[in-house]
Amino acid sequence: MNASKNWRSQLKYWHKLAREPGLTVLVIVEAVLIFLVIPLTGMGVLPDLVLPAMFVVLLLAILAVTWHSRVATIAVLIAVILSPVGTFFWREDPTPLTVWLSAGGRFLAIATVSLVIAGVVFGSGRVTFHRVQGAVVLYLNFGLMFFIIYRLLDTLLPNAFSGLPPPGKDFGSGAALLYFSFSTLTTLGYGDILPVHPLARNIANLEAIIGQLYPATLLARLVSLEIMHRRESRRD
Repeated sequence: MNASKNWRSQLKYWHKLAREPGLTVLVIVEAVLIFLVIPLTGMGVLPDLVLPAMFVVLLLAILAVTWHSRVATIAVLIAVILSPVGTFFWREDPTPLTVWLSAGGRFLAIATVSLVIAGVVFGSGRVTFHRVQGAVVLYLNFGLMFFIIYRLLDTLLPNAFSGLPPPGKDFGSGAALLYFSFSTLTTLGYGDILPVHPLARNIANLEAIIGQLYPATLLARLVSLEIMHRRESRRD
């Protein structure tokens, strides 16, 4: 019994050591992926191998953040299997099923880590640098999740968006949809790419609403946590 408790305490200790550096790595990897790798790959500047390699690094960082939760770890491991398998079969035989497998694996991994990070960001406790890091990762994840959905819609529903360049030309439709996702999340709305299909329009509306509500909700939560911490400090 004591050995089991010691093992669990050691596991929690090592997770605490790995989670905070894991968040830092996650911020860096996502920033590099979003602002450098995907656009440069779409331009043809980087080899095609770089993008899958960055997704592998991203999944490893996600595992470092989520491995304390058995359910979250299983979900991420399923995503690790689904995403490359779906991508491989999609290249060999592009069917709706293989498209769903590839997109579903990536979405599952990002959604899982987002749920874990949301518990840390909005949970009790004082405001720390790593909580702020988690908030940044969560915001970036919203843009990535909607980007995956837009890619899926663009594949399954031709002409769901207007203004997209053809794949492999003028920076590629993938990089363009990533740009569209974050411009929608931040409600910039330049108007060069437009959702035409009703489903694409409704999903874009949902992303814009989240982009407005999340910063306001986050700020209110962080302020309330800081006020609570200062009150407790005065009592002590």
